[in-house]
Amino acid sequence: MSGQASSYYNANQSFGDAPQQQPPQPHPQYQQPPIHPAYNNQNGGDYQRAPEPKPPQGPPPTYNQAVYGFDEAFKVERPKYNDIWAGLLLIAVFLGYVAVSGVAIHRYAKYKGFNGGGIYDSSNDFSLDTNTLVLFIFVLCVALAFSYAYFLGARYFSKLFIWVTGILNIVFALATGIYYIARKQYGGGIVFLIFGVFAIVCFISWIPRIPFTAYMMEVSIDVSRRYGHMFLVSTIGGIVAVAFGAWFSVTLVSIYVAFEPDSSGTNPSCANGSGGCSTARVIGLVVYVTFAMYWFSEWLKNTVHTTIAGVYGSWYFFNNSPDGLPKGATRGAFRRAMTYSFGSISFGSLIIAIINMLRQACSVAQQQESAQGNIVGSIMFWILGCFISLLDWLVTFFNRYAFCHIALYGKAYIPSAKDTWKMMKDRGVDALVTDCLVGPVLTMGSVFVSYVCALLAYLYLQFTKPGYNSNGDFTAVIMAFAFVIGLQICQIFMTPVGSGIETIFAAMAWDPQVLVNDHPDMYYRLVQLYPKVQQAIHA
Repeated sequence: MSGQASSYYNANQSFGDAPQQQPPQPHPQYQQPPIHPAYNNQNGGDYQRAPEPKPPQGPPPTYNQAVYGFDEAFKVERPKYNDIWAGLLLIAVFLGYVAVSGVAIHRYAKYKGFNGGGIYDSSNDFSLDTNTLVLFIFVLCVALAFSYAYFLGARYFSKLFIWVTGILNIVFALATGIYYIARKQYGGGIVFLIFGVFAIVCFISWIPRIPFTAYMMEVSIDVSRRYGHMFLVSTIGGIVAVAFGAWFSVTLVSIYVAFEPDSSGTNPSCANGSGGCSTARVIGLVVYVTFAMYWFSEWLKNTVHTTIAGVYGSWYFFNNSPDGLPKGATRGAFRRAMTYSFGSISFGSLIIAIINMLRQACSVAQQQESAQGNIVGSIMFWILGCFISLLDWLVTFFNRYAFCHIALYGKAYIPSAKDTWKMMKDRGVDALVTDCLVGPVLTMGSVFVSYVCALLAYLYLQFTKPGYNSNGDFTAVIMAFAFVIGLQICQIFMTPVGSGIETIFAAMAWDPQVLVNDHPDMYYRLVQLYPKVQQAIHA
C-alpha cells in the first residue's frame, strides 16, 4: 500500500521490524500503482528517472479532519514502552537538579544582603552575585527577543531569511575578531577571524541551493499554518525553555554564592556554620547542574520535534485520504512522546547532552587561554572544539531522523536510527538532505543569537566592573554560559521549522510514491528547483 509508511517495510523486511500500519478503511487510491516504465531495472540494476512531473491542477488541497485519531492511524505494537532505563535516569537526574537548586537558592536567599540587591551594591568580591543574576536576566530577554524575531523571519521571509542568516554570521564573526584584536586579546581575535573566513566559504557554497531550501521551508510553514498547532507547540516550548533558563541562571549564581570559599572568611554562607564550602564542591555542582540543564533542554527540544514530526507524518500519508487527516494529531503525537517514547527521546537526548558538555568545557578552556594571551593554546582548543562540533552535528543528524521514526512507529531509539538511515540511503533521500540548507541555516542562526548573548555578557562585565571579576577570572565562564543559554533557547524556538522538513524527507524514504501520487504540486516544484530529485527518489 503506497499511501502508508508500512508499505516500505512490507517489501523490504531487511530494514527492521517496524509495526505494520493500517489506517482505517483505506481508500483504493492507496493501492500500489502499476510500475512506471521509468522504474524498470535496467543498465546493471541502476534505478532510472522518476516520472516526469505534471503541473498541479485545481485548487489547493483542503485539510479535513478524520473521525479516527493519531493512535489509530499509527498504531504501536508491543512492547509499547522502550528505553525505560533512560527515562528513569532522566527523571532521577532532574530530581537531583531540583534538590541541588533548592539547597543553593536557600543559602543564597539567607545571605542575600551580602550579595546585593542590584548591580552595584554587592559586598561579594570573590564569586558570582546578584550582579551576575541581573546579567543573566538581560541575556534571557535578548535570547527570547532575537529567537522569536528569527522564528518570524523564517515563517514569513524564507528566502531572505537564508541570505540574512549567512551574511549576519560573516559580519558578526569578522567584527568580533577585529574587536578582540583591538582589545589585544589576540587568541580570541584570530579564532573569530578564522571562523569568519570559514563562514564566507560556506555561504558561497550555499548560493546555488538557496531556492531549493527556501521552497522546502515554505512547504513546511504552509502545512503548519493549515494544520495542527505547531506554532502553539513552538511557543510553549520556547516559554518553558526561557523559564528553565531563568531557573538555571539563579541556580548557577546561587551555587557560587553558597559554596565558594573565601580566603578572608567573609562569605557568610561558609562562615556561619553552614559548612560544605570548597572549590571542588563548586566545580562538581556546576558540572552536574550544567549537564542536567543540557539533558533537560535537549529532551525538551526533541519532545517538541517528535510532536511536530507526528503532525507532518499525518499530513504526508493522509493528505488525500477520503476520511481526512487524523483527528487530534498534535495531541496524539505529544501524548505518545510523553509516554511510550519518553525513554527513547531521553536516550537520544542523553548522547547529545554528553557531547555538549565536552564542547562547553572546550569553549571555556579556549576563552581562558585567549584571555591569558596564549594564542597557540586558544587555537588548539578551538580546533578541538570544531571536531566536537562536527561529532555533535553527526549525532544530531541521526537523532533528528530517528525521532521522526519514533514519532510514527514508537520503536526503540537504536532500531529507529538504524532503520531510518538504511531507508534514506536505499531511497537516495540522503542526497536531498545534504543539499538542503535548513539544518545549517538554523544552526548558524542559533549560533548568531548565542554570540549576541555572549557579547552582551562581555560588554556588561566591562561596563559594570563587578568586584568579583576585577581580574577577569570569571569572564570566560560567564560568557560561555550566556552562549549556552542563547543557543538552547533559539534552537527550541526554531525546532518546528526544521522538524517539518526532516519529517517530509524521512517520509519520502518510507514511501516516495506518496510524494508523486498525493503531493504532485510539491513534486512538480521540487523537480523544477532540484532536478536531481528524479534520480534521488527511487519509487
